[in-house]
Amino acid sequence: MYARNELARTAIWSRELSDDEIERASRGLSERQFAKGSYVCHRGDKLDYWTGVVTGLVKISAISRSGKAMTFAGAGAGGWFGEGSVLKDEPRKYDLVALRDTRLAMMQRSTFMWLYENSTAFNRFLVRQLNERMGQFIATIEYDRILDPKARVARNLSWFFNPVLYPDTGSEIEISQEELGLLAGVSRQVANRSLQELEEEGVLRADHGRITVIDLKALSDYEG
Repeated sequence: MYARNELARTAIWSRELSDDEIERASRGLSERQFAKGSYVCHRGDKLDYWTGVVTGLVKISAISRSGKAMTFAGAGAGGWFGEGSVLKDEPRKYDLVALRDTRLAMMQRSTFMWLYENSTAFNRFLVRQLNERMGQFIATIEYDRILDPKARVARNLSWFFNPVLYPDTGSEIEISQEELGLLAGVSRQVANRSLQELEEEGVLRADHGRITVIDLKALSDYEG
């Protein structure tokens, strides 16, 4: 019970909730572990949980009928996703893949819906989250169509410094070149070269498995 209560109290959605609401939310939480490369769910699956990343990294993606792969978003520690599918009680329209060993917090749909129907603070959070996520998805379509690989690497990296979706990230993140390449839809070699060039331009500093952002606005707006 302590672990679930701690998960609830440290989650970004609980910051404006009352103690009673947090207690109710904690009773609907559980945790699951996923190994690197494994699917949390496949496109078309029904996943009756709202999902948060406790540790690890998840890719939200899909493959078109023509076979083209497209990444919609990456979710790192502290991020929650899937509220749209939970609200509509529908199968997922994307694949969820763990890019590294990942620990997820899973909130039962019944608990999620109770908060949705009874908590004004939770609804304020959902509005902010859905608005930000919609903007992110629209931008992703733009990235895929008009940006070169280096710009896609920069924009995908900037996701993890979004102050609404990841308010506690700070200025650095632990992510490998392979993971960043998978999110941006480029090879590890292209991701490596892109990071080197972005570092030369003074946008970020890349160390082994860790990236520090120096100019977040430049990273978020990068066009090459």
